[in-house]
This record gives sequence, structure tokens and C-alpha cells, in this order.
Amino acid sequence: MTFARRRRLLLAIGSAAVAIPLHSRAQSPARIPHIGYLSTGTPDTNGALLSALKDSLRELGYVDGKNIVIDVGWVGPYANQFPQLAASMAKTSPSAIIGTCVPSTRAAKNATQTIPVVMAVDGDPVAAGLIASFAHPGGNVTGTSTLFESLIPKWLELINAAIPKARDIAVLSDPDNVVDEYFWARTKDAAERVGVNVLQFGARQPAELEPAFADMKLKRVGATIVLTEAFLTSQQPRIVALVDRYRLPSIFGYSEFVQAGGLMSYGVSYREYYRRVARYIDAVLKGTNPADLPVEQPTKIELVINLATARTLGVTMPPQLLVRADRMIE
Repeated sequence: MTFARRRRLLLAIGSAAVAIPLHSRAQSPARIPHIGYLSTGTPDTNGALLSALKDSLRELGYVDGKNIVIDVGWVGPYANQFPQLAASMAKTSPSAIIGTCVPSTRAAKNATQTIPVVMAVDGDPVAAGLIASFAHPGGNVTGTSTLFESLIPKWLELINAAIPKARDIAVLSDPDNVVDEYFWARTKDAAERVGVNVLQFGARQPAELEPAFADMKLKRVGATIVLTEAFLTSQQPRIVALVDRYRLPSIFGYSEFVQAGGLMSYGVSYREYYRRVARYIDAVLKGTNPADLPVEQPTKIELVINLATARTLGVTMPPQLLVRADRMIE
């Protein structure tokens, strides 16, 4: 069965499963809230962020399948399917819809003006037309925004400071990511300003990761930047093992990679980020108007360095980086 046919079948089953309880919930005071979740990829490639969200909701007392139901819509690499999927999801009258990127959030916003839409996006939601302003989003959309693209120059600056002899720096990305071209353009611009050369390497599924790292080694790159994309985040154990096997000093946007053995990160914890997303869901489920919930951005960007990994790689971290580090792992 093809991916498209399998997805249609799952959606049909999901729609049927939702249609039955909708009638009974109308007659019952104890309605179990249903939350729509729109994402690119599949459970295998992009499941880590959904797992982080479920864990965060559990901390607030919401257990998927018990007192809340998360209806997940995956579109694989086909972001153009978001409008149809969002429209179908809105017809089931969920308590809220979660958009995990700008296209999915826009599709949800266009599908409904009444159902709360909680976004967890990378990018500027004001420039994308999703909200009126961060302080006063207006309408039915609120949530969080990371603006990771603004950190790209810092990633280049920091890895260049740690590995000053690296003439070529690899950038690992997911070619199927809807913002991949935009991220790459920002990376090239930043590299020119920092004065380094960047080479792009792609992996869109787990089997493509090791060939990508082998190619990096073949091309003698001196260091690697791993972008903060959902697929790559879901592959944290594999990626950390590969940077260790190929002895590639690397920088990440999520601190979980460094806790697992990566060299350094400048950014946030994705698990902490999804705790914030879960708090928005909790608020709208309790009746708060999305228009009254200011959109949040990370308030603290941390530099985390794994000194044990540095010793293993033979990297002497310069004093200026050690002084700037918010956390160091021995």
C-alpha cells in the first residue's frame, strides 16, 4: 500500500472514530477533549516532538487516550496537503488544533475562525500573517515561536571559535523540510559574514544519515552544524553516535544532543519548549481566549558544552567559549 493510500485509510478510520463519540459527547457532560495535531513527516521520522508534547501534557494531568485524545495528521513531505487535512480536522470540532510549522498553522487558521489554534513554529508568525502581534495575537491563533533562523550566525561563530582550523563546515538538514531552502540561504549569508565555507548535506530518512556523515568525512569537513528540524531531532541517538564515530565536532540547536554526547549547543531544550506548548493547550482547554494569550519566544538561549566529548575529540575549548558557557557537562 502506498503512503498516500495508507494515509487516506488512516484518516478515514480516524474520522469514523471521531464521528461516533461526537454524538455521544453532545449528550454527556464529561466530554473528553480531542486535540488535532498537524505535522510533516511520519511517526518514525518526526515522532520525537509529538512524544515530548505528550510527556508535557502528562505532567499537567492530560493522558492521551484517557482524559484527552490527540488526533494526529501526518502529511509526509507533502506540505501542500495541510489545507485539506486541516479542513477535515476542523469538521470534527476538536477542542484545539496544534500547528507544528508555519504551513500547518496557516492551514488550521484558514480552516476555522473559532477553534483555538496553538502553534509551535520556527519563524516569525507576524511576518507569516498568523498573528497580529506577539503581545496581542488577535483571532484564534496563539502559541510559541522559536525564530531559530536568527541563531544560525551564532552557530557558525561558535563552531568556528571552537574549531578555528576548520576550512569547511558541514550543515546537515532535511531536504523535505518546508523551510530547508530558506534556512540554507540564511546559512550561506551568515557564513560569508563569519568568513567560513559551508557545505550542505541532506538526510530525509534514517537510512540516509550514515551516508551523509560518511560523505562529510570524505570531503574532509572540519565541523558540523545540525539544524533544528523535526526529523533530525527525532534521530538524536543516531546522529550523536555518528558524530562520535566519524569524530566530527558538532553544534546543535537543542541541548538534548549535548547531554547525549554531542560537543556543544546554542539554543534551547526541545522538551522544555514543548512544556510551554502544553501550557497553551491547558489554557485554551480551560476556556482562555487565544487572543488573550501573548505568543512566547524562548526567554533564555543557552550555550552548553560537553567537556568530556571535547577531550575525546581532542578539541581544546578556547577560554572565551568556556567563560560564555551557561552549562558544562563533564
